[in-house]
Amino acid sequence: MAIRIIRKGEDQALRQKAKPVTQFGPAIHKLLDDMAETMYHADGIGLAANQIGILKRLVVIDVAPNEDSFAKRAWIELVNPEIIAREGEQHEREACLSLPGLSGIVERAAYVKVRAQDRNGEFFEIEGRDLLARCLQHEIDHLDGILFIDRLDSMDDLREASEDEIAEEAALS
Repeated sequence: MAIRIIRKGEDQALRQKAKPVTQFGPAIHKLLDDMAETMYHADGIGLAANQIGILKRLVVIDVAPNEDSFAKRAWIELVNPEIIAREGEQHEREACLSLPGLSGIVERAAYVKVRAQDRNGEFFEIEGRDLLARCLQHEIDHLDGILFIDRLDSMDDLREASEDEIAEEAALS
């Protein structure tokens, strides 16, 4: 596994739509492992492949990374994810590993159901509420070239995150 460089700011990869994964195998497995290692190294809770300059529809998420040992961590891997249901709403502050130091209040669904494939191409569904729902939406937005700042009601809502917020929210990646 390897830690990849996270693209930041105005990097073009962050604004491009990722392409579906059609071939599964060792290369995708390694990329997902690298993404997880990169996410944990950056103290994030989610990472989309665009954020490391790879335009493939891949996401890793761990909203409760509490294990010290990388081998014991249980992250979620999503290949070709799509939101198939959403309900309710929540308004919470978000940050992003690709926009360090910034945060803003974003409206998201309070519940989502996502259909995706695993690293071997098998389809599955995952449901998320609250933080997991927000993270799923945030990361899937990345795959469509959308950043959380595009979801702000007003740019007046954007502000520099405090150190506590950065550590606490270390971002929905």
